[in-house]
Amino acid sequence: MKTFHCQFCGHPIFFENVQCLQCGSALAFLPDRLNMSAIEEVPDGGEGLWRPRMRGRKVSGARYRLCHNHTTQNACNFAVPARDPNELCVSCRLTRVLPDLSVPENPLRWYRLEAAKRRMFYTLAKLGLVSTDPPAGSADGPIFEFLADLPGQPVMTGHAQGVITLNVAEADDAERVRRREEMHEPYRTLLGHLRHESGHFYWDRLVDEGGRVESFRQVFGDERLDYQKALQDHYARGGTVPDWQDSFVSQYATAHPWEDWAETWAHYLHMVDLLETAASYNTRLRIPGQEQEVEEVVNPLETGRPDFDTLVDQWVPLTLLVNSLNRSLGQEDAYPFALSAGALDKLRYVHDVIGETYSRVPAKDAQAQKNKDGSEAEAVGR
Repeated sequence: MKTFHCQFCGHPIFFENVQCLQCGSALAFLPDRLNMSAIEEVPDGGEGLWRPRMRGRKVSGARYRLCHNHTTQNACNFAVPARDPNELCVSCRLTRVLPDLSVPENPLRWYRLEAAKRRMFYTLAKLGLVSTDPPAGSADGPIFEFLADLPGQPVMTGHAQGVITLNVAEADDAERVRRREEMHEPYRTLLGHLRHESGHFYWDRLVDEGGRVESFRQVFGDERLDYQKALQDHYARGGTVPDWQDSFVSQYATAHPWEDWAETWAHYLHMVDLLETAASYNTRLRIPGQEQEVEEVVNPLETGRPDFDTLVDQWVPLTLLVNSLNRSLGQEDAYPFALSAGALDKLRYVHDVIGETYSRVPAKDAQAQKNKDGSEAEAVGR
């Protein structure tokens, strides 16, 4: 994710912040602008209305309310356009079932789940895969149910018919590490879970409904293979397939073509998010094989649509850098994967499907949106 700055004082701020530590301004993420903003209450504008806080005497005509989950639970920092009748922001309204918040551990678990979901929402929105301003308070994207185990009723994380279910126990670091080690996984995070399960949702939307099933089968295999039996076979053999690295991004991807797609989809979201973060810090890389040339990392979510080869050329040295930084702090590799040519072919397919299906808002339209109130001469945030 890119870095943000308080447009009132210029101090760096982060995606989860609710107050600028430099100037004290309240902060909110404005989904319709995909940007963080300092905000101030609208004087004599009615209770609960906020506007972007501008430098000097500039006054923004945009009006927002804070998400209901912020005002009642302090669990969200997204704003809602004043004309939107929904009390919840575009991310929170996607959650259909919450864990029992009377259980002492669950409020923190829920907060962590929603924070990860907002990060995923941002990336999907930048790719044009979800609407940031759906009409009449509606929602766009997968529906989420965050559930806890009950006696005799364990909750299985997964996707079915547009609904993503996640066991809230995954929000506990110790429990997630225990499950990762038990399943011999090199990587297990809340954000990774959500990205993987969103891949199943977008298989339905982009591949099945998008008329790409035949091309999918040429790359990933025949999804008509019995899914439940395939998973049973996968776990029966301990998740191990000889030479799986030659064609798959992970061992779990070998279980079934649907899981192969979902794992590949998650890795693609990892890729574009990390590249955007690196680009926002003006990171420059020395590309292997081009020792005399230093190349600035491109932002795949804002600088047009870089070709896939450019993304990969920068992704490889960037992950080496990130892993080296982690090791210098005594941490495990942040990205413990090595992508083979076969895995990269599948990532290229995901890249092409997204590019063929959705186009980004043209620059002139984005500028018009930014200044749509007619009085705001400065972009909200950076």
